[in-house]
Amino acid sequence: MEIKPELCKVDEALGILVGKWKPIILLHLITEGTQRFSELKRLMPDITQKMLTKQLRELEDEDIINRVIYPQVPPKVEYSISEYGKSLQPVLAIMHEWGTGHATHIEKKRNSQNTSDAL
Repeated sequence: MEIKPELCKVDEALGILVGKWKPIILLHLITEGTQRFSELKRLMPDITQKMLTKQLRELEDEDIINRVIYPQVPPKVEYSISEYGKSLQPVLAIMHEWGTGHATHIEKKRNSQNTSDAL
């Protein structure tokens, strides 16, 4: 891989994905399909309504998700992954894989340190 640091666009990608909730929101929309706001909130009980709204708006602004408002009473709003947003699926999968490996690595390192500290 030959990426010149001065031309690196990793910060562009991280600007879209960074945050505790955006990857989780995206994974729910990718794996479970179109969701209403209340359904997303139910899937992520620890997120506040304000934070979910903020994250959804940011993802919509970047054309990563679609937001459809149905003209009815009460209003119905649905969120789905956009065609463009689907291109993030392999990135999220690789990040998940790396994160899993990293968690295992750190656990082994801590266990090794605890063992040597006990001696």
